[in-house]
Amino acid sequence: MAALVLAVLPLTASAWWDAAFKQRTVVTLNTGPQGVTLTEPVSGVAVPVRLHSGNFDFVGAKPDGSDLRVLGGDDKTPLKFSVERFDGANELAVLWVQVPTVAPGTDKNLLYVYAGNPQAAAEPITPVVDAGTVLTLRFDEPDGVPRDAAGGTSQAAAAVPLERNGLIGASARFDGNQVLSLPASDRVQAAAGSPYSIGLWAKPVTPAGTLLSQGPLVLALDAGKLVLRLGALRLEGGSIPPGAWAHLGATLGGGKATLYVNGAQAAQADLPAAAPAVAGALQLGQRYNGLLDEVQLATVQRSAEWMAFTRAAQGADAKLVATQAEAEGEAAADEGGQGGYIGILVKNLTVDAWVVIGICGVMLVVAVWVMIAKTVLVLRTARGNAQFLQAFRNAPDVLQVGAPQAFPGSSIARLYAVGVQQLDHRRIGQQGAPPLSGLSLNAVVASVNADLVRENQGLNSMMVLLTIAISGGPFLGLLGTVVGVMITFAAIAAAGDVNVNAIAPGIAAALLATVAGLAVAIPALFGYNYLASRIKNISSDMQIFIDEFISRVAEQYGEHGGSNQGGASAGH
Repeated sequence: MAALVLAVLPLTASAWWDAAFKQRTVVTLNTGPQGVTLTEPVSGVAVPVRLHSGNFDFVGAKPDGSDLRVLGGDDKTPLKFSVERFDGANELAVLWVQVPTVAPGTDKNLLYVYAGNPQAAAEPITPVVDAGTVLTLRFDEPDGVPRDAAGGTSQAAAAVPLERNGLIGASARFDGNQVLSLPASDRVQAAAGSPYSIGLWAKPVTPAGTLLSQGPLVLALDAGKLVLRLGALRLEGGSIPPGAWAHLGATLGGGKATLYVNGAQAAQADLPAAAPAVAGALQLGQRYNGLLDEVQLATVQRSAEWMAFTRAAQGADAKLVATQAEAEGEAAADEGGQGGYIGILVKNLTVDAWVVIGICGVMLVVAVWVMIAKTVLVLRTARGNAQFLQAFRNAPDVLQVGAPQAFPGSSIARLYAVGVQQLDHRRIGQQGAPPLSGLSLNAVVASVNADLVRENQGLNSMMVLLTIAISGGPFLGLLGTVVGVMITFAAIAAAGDVNVNAIAPGIAAALLATVAGLAVAIPALFGYNYLASRIKNISSDMQIFIDEFISRVAEQYGEHGGSNQGGASAGH
């Protein structure tokens, strides 16, 4: 009974929310020992979910992604989400999902992304930001003018250059000359001594420049260090190497100012008693050369747990975020089965891999057809030759063995018929005919040898198709694999999702092309070697027969004396 309950539990956990949606992607936030360790819950966080060909079927979804739905871990509660990017042509998408609570120490923090319902209408657009956030800049606007994604009215005065394939989606690009300015807002400010937090992603080209400034508050880079200035306070810590994305944060509250670099505390100091209020216009990128993304300001003091989780979630840490696609009705417990593996591989095949596998399939069909046809031919020929040779060696007269039709499939019988025909032209064996001269015997040998060449050509015809399959199949499969791997890595680079669950399906599927090439080459190799050895034996039997035939003709119908034998020898 207990075994039955355990068997049913996985099926219950993967029950489908709505049968109208034909696919879903399971998103796991692993905060256990194998993931990103949390010691306390994190509430109200916005998590980016990256979709690509390895975890989502873009062909089955609506072209604009309007049939997307996101549910919580109970697979019943709809969650707020927004779409930053949905590119069906390149099979890339980024969703921001509002997660109510992420529990610590577990790999059961689940989200479900549903799609595949052509009748579904688009969800209303709602801000999806972390709890307590008063300003979020994601740089995903089509016109390049940054706007507050947290629901406020803040908007930059002008567009900013964008790097379309940034950290999450698009990122703002600064060259050290332009400055992004947003006007002062009553919503985005903090009174003296009130909590305030900054979080942003930076990828500097040079190790200096102002990342963000607001009135007396400045967050900057100086000689590769993160620096916070607030009135008389100057706090420095961490190391930010050029050319790499880093999550940078600063918090004010509880009488402390704290700096965070990549989720870890880098420096902390007491706030001065006369610390000024944070208010005024917001400026980004002054004398800064590099990229910025996901700038967040909050009127709460972010915890160390929040900083660590945000860095892992937004940076697509392979240990934290795992994704897995499921088809309708597919149980998670069945994913590890053999059918599940094959289904995952087939589902992630790229167009080039399908083309290569299709060509390999045609080659395999041709190779199998050649092997079957040639096997039937060589077996029939060998059987006919054995019957003819027995009759030939038992016949007292070399010219009275019988017609080739009596030995179906025998190549030797056809050679014999050619030789007898040449002898008939010279009236050999007829009443009153002159003996066979040496020159005539050589002519007969030449005719039979010519027919031997034609017989060998017939036996070896189409064998080249097997050699093409043997040598071309693996190379064709390797080409498909290399191109598939290139496409997979290009898609991962564009999506910014570097976890193993994003890479593995595409690479595993690409390797199917190599498997297809080997599946063509291996049976073709065995078949070719078998057929080549049988054909070689038949060819040897034909050559031996010619020698026997000419020798018997010379003995029975040649000129008396050594000249006849010499003529026969000369022909060979």
